[in-house]
Amino acid sequence: MRVARLVLRYRVVSLTVVVGLVCAILALAGQWEAAAWIGGAYALAVALGYTVRMVRELRAGRVGVDLLAIVAIVATVLVGEIAASLIVVLMLSGGEALEDYANRRARRELDALLTRDPRSAHRYDGDTVVDVPIQEVRVGDLLLVRPPEVVPVDAELVSADAAFDVSSITGESLPVEKAAGDTVLSGSLNGTEAVRVRATALAADSQYQQIVALVAQASQSKAKVVRLADRFAVPFTVFSLLLAGTAWFVSGDPVRFAEVLVLATPCPLLIAAPVAFIGGMSRAARSGIIVRNGTVFEGLASARTAVFDKTGTLTTGRPVLREVRPAAGMEADELLALTASAEQYSSHVLAASVVAAAAERGLALRPVTDAEERATDGVVARVGGREVAVGKFRFVRSFAPDVERQPFAAGELAIYVAVDGAFGGTIIERDPPRPDAPGTIRRLRELGIGDIELLTGDAAETAASVAGELGITRFQAECLPADKVERVSSITERPVIMVGDGVNDAPVLASADVGVAMGAKGATAASESADVVLLVDAVARVADAVVIGRRTVSIALQSIWLGIAASVVLMVIATFGLIPAVVGALLQEVVDLATILAALRAARAGPGEAPPMRPKPFTDDEATAP
Repeated sequence: MRVARLVLRYRVVSLTVVVGLVCAILALAGQWEAAAWIGGAYALAVALGYTVRMVRELRAGRVGVDLLAIVAIVATVLVGEIAASLIVVLMLSGGEALEDYANRRARRELDALLTRDPRSAHRYDGDTVVDVPIQEVRVGDLLLVRPPEVVPVDAELVSADAAFDVSSITGESLPVEKAAGDTVLSGSLNGTEAVRVRATALAADSQYQQIVALVAQASQSKAKVVRLADRFAVPFTVFSLLLAGTAWFVSGDPVRFAEVLVLATPCPLLIAAPVAFIGGMSRAARSGIIVRNGTVFEGLASARTAVFDKTGTLTTGRPVLREVRPAAGMEADELLALTASAEQYSSHVLAASVVAAAAERGLALRPVTDAEERATDGVVARVGGREVAVGKFRFVRSFAPDVERQPFAAGELAIYVAVDGAFGGTIIERDPPRPDAPGTIRRLRELGIGDIELLTGDAAETAASVAGELGITRFQAECLPADKVERVSSITERPVIMVGDGVNDAPVLASADVGVAMGAKGATAASESADVVLLVDAVARVADAVVIGRRTVSIALQSIWLGIAASVVLMVIATFGLIPAVVGALLQEVVDLATILAALRAARAGPGEAPPMRPKPFTDDEATAP
């Protein structure tokens, strides 16, 4: 069955083999003329098909190298080298088939995500379990997940306990234990026992489906360097035709023209770059790095500046409460309760820590009748009939002119609160740097990315503290999204890599030469705007992406030039009549194979690259923490 599928998929290759066998049998039977007619007619028919395709490519504005192959096929038929013409046809169609087959194998890590994409769910309808399309699952539905099925949507575990394989989501190789009430991400693979979960998100909003969408886009893209390989076609074609024409002119033998051109067929140019870049995507995926397209590798490989967001990128993104400072006339618990009640409607990471701190102190959240989050500034809400504004100093000052800046230690940050138009107090928190952040900055500098900057919406004191801890000399604080875009656009040392994780980072990630999203916390607007998405919660993967990008681009160009150099050497030898057309065609097959093998190196780990991700265990709750 597998052989039959391959035969049908690569029909031109299969038919060429059949025609070649028929011609060989006829020749052995003494029917030379019949063999020549059948073989020649078939070769010319294939050449006609490639000519039609070449014309379509030209109309679409793309210059390819099919012309050389077409001329080689026609020339060998005209000079009576039918065997050579069939070998050229086999080489051209076989080269395309090998490219397709190599691409399929090289992107198996990407395809693994797509093939596991759940299509249906087992939903409880009373005491009965019914199978429904995944798109029909609604928030609150009770679902059954059998072993070893994939969790179809983001959900909450209802069963007492369970173990899940989350390697396709986080890179964690060990099963993660879950208890009732814990979050279970879609894409997690259930263990040995059937469990019940309650849907907390629609399919389109779930983690795994967002990742699948990113992977599908990555696997269907075409890289800039591939177009560059296409542009090699013009000088290579001109050189080949001139060399073949010169050989014919000097020798006076038209066969010499065909002997040179069979060695000038363009498979190395067509194969090298696509195989290398798909291999690079595969290699990156094994490290928890999704690269949207091959062009991104070029940006990573030549990057000269790296810019980082702070919260959740260089810091853990899980701030902890350090102190509650109420203003005169306000109790600490009252201030915290009002702040947490308003912050429950914010998507900012600081909001979650305030809500958690209130819960730890046993403070009940107050009823909220109206709430509005103002991106990058804060939240204003009506809590129990009182207007509460929470956020940055300048935002809160617009509600309470008497607000006072508060002193705090290095590495801490202040959340200001206004209540009914008066200064209510300050919440002091700390968001420590990630353990792997210093090593990442140092490694990027070792890779030649000397300009590293920090852009954050936080206060200047906080930005200065984190920048100082990490050895970053350039930073800009209290940035709005537009400020970040303006700063990145003004950088002259390009290409620029921008790394962020929040919704407010989406504009600057989209505007940077290479946007990198810390996507382990969920496929947010940042992930959708980025060129690279890190599926593991480790900023060190930014440096890994640069290393993989450099090696992938290097291998792509090495493979292109390897194929060109080998073809040119053989063509020069053929001008002296030392390589018969049939032998030349066979030698070109060897060049094609060498090019593919050279390009496939990009799918393997190279010197200086980190091994596939084996992070310390962390739970899905951590991965989805705001």
